[in-house]
Amino acid sequence: MPVASARPVTLRSCERRRLQTMAYGRKTPYQDRVRAQIVLAAARGMSNARIAARMQITVDTVRTWRGRFADRGLEGLADRKRSGRPPRFTPLQVAEVTALACQLPAETGTPLSRWSCPELAREAVTRGIAEALSVSTVRRWLAHDALKPWQYRSWIFIRDPQFRPKAARVLDLYARVVDGLPLGDDEYVISSDEKTSIQARCRCHPTVAPGQARAMRVNHEYDRGGAVAYLAAWDVHRGKVFGRCEPATGIIPFMNLVTQVMTQEPYASAKRVFWVVDNGSSHRGKAAIKRLTTAFPNAVMVHTPVHASWLNQVEIFFSVVQRKVVSPNDFTDLTQIHERLRAFEERYNATAQPFRWRFTTTDLDDLLARLDRHTPDRHTPDRQEQSCTLQAA
Repeated sequence: MPVASARPVTLRSCERRRLQTMAYGRKTPYQDRVRAQIVLAAARGMSNARIAARMQITVDTVRTWRGRFADRGLEGLADRKRSGRPPRFTPLQVAEVTALACQLPAETGTPLSRWSCPELAREAVTRGIAEALSVSTVRRWLAHDALKPWQYRSWIFIRDPQFRPKAARVLDLYARVVDGLPLGDDEYVISSDEKTSIQARCRCHPTVAPGQARAMRVNHEYDRGGAVAYLAAWDVHRGKVFGRCEPATGIIPFMNLVTQVMTQEPYASAKRVFWVVDNGSSHRGKAAIKRLTTAFPNAVMVHTPVHASWLNQVEIFFSVVQRKVVSPNDFTDLTQIHERLRAFEERYNATAQPFRWRFTTTDLDDLLARLDRHTPDRHTPDRQEQSCTLQAA
């Protein structure tokens, strides 16, 4: 009885490169690696028996994948679709568990703050939704609908009755518009705030530099060396920062920062310099506006709405300082903090550019309208006095 000859295999250059990547790639699954090696060996003219002996697999395995590649090419090396095991749970059971995950545990009488997959599986069995339910099954159901009930994000109600006009004025200034007119070349916008309590934490053991397969190591124990406040003013359109360190925040430290900026050109001779600030105690209310105008007649203070510090662009710069200068905190004393921040300002200003601020008044109106649709019970006749929600910055 004649013996069937091995199927001939001829590779194109692109197929050979793809198979070599599969056969010798570090992250290639084992079964894909074996199939690719079978085809590469067959392309060199090796017999099925020799390939099987060399790779320590059966001749039937070699014959199967050699034949599939000869018939369908690279697509033949993929697993064929299988019908799989019949589902053990009905769509109704899946929907009930998903609906349970979309409820607060307190609403169901469960003494939990958040759901987890083990707790959901346990609660589903307790309620009789299923006789038995594994944690991995619940996790797979939630992943299908992108549900993560163990995570949460904080949010806050807007309390400022003048939120919309205040926010719109700040956004217009970022767009170089004030009272419906474009800003002149001799008008500037400064975003200012304070970063409080930057501590000098002297580690009990020196910080170890990163090495091969090792991250930087910072000792957990430290001695407190005091704290300073870092005040910064960011020129929104010129992309330049002015900063100073003070023992604490307050009216006098803030006015020191204002003096530092306003006594320099081009701000000293500018027509108007708009100072965008939040509602902190250092610059809150009409008294702060009068104090600023008295000291510098060409300065105009503009307040962000309450609970809307995310409208203040200097907060972006503070996030850069936190990532690149403050964390991890390892300063021997307050003098080192002063020197580090001053040196970072010079380094940052050397390449600084204005932030790409894309949130406009149109986006603000769209956001407020969307929040209105989700909070119908909090509407008031006056659009400017409505209560709505915003994600906390």
